Amino acid sequence: MFRTTALARSLAPLADRVLIRRAAKEVQTAGGIYLPTDKTKAPNSGEVVSVGPGMRDVSGNLHSLTVKAGDSVLLPEYGGTKVEVNGEELFLFREDDILGKFE
Repeated sequence: MFRTTALARSLAPLADRVLIRRAAKEVQTAGGIYLPTDKTKAPNSGEVVSVGPGMRDVSGNLHSLTVKAGDSVLLPEYGGTKVEVNGEELFLFREDDILGKFE
């Protein structure tokens, strides 16, 4: 009856949300020692994939975000909402949760 097609999904963050791709886990130390992947921590940096339009204040003015797609940011150790888009693991953060932006 119903015909379905596989479509590539995309995700557009709302309000002050930021969609971030975390950096890959380090599996080798600077000295050349390989670490087991289950024992390494999630990296505290990532790349901004997309951003929402911003937040509105009480009078209705739109305040845009300070980060933009492509920025490299510093993230808290825990937090964010994990989402999977097109088989890729991404995280949604509020702009307030982002600790800093690398120049």
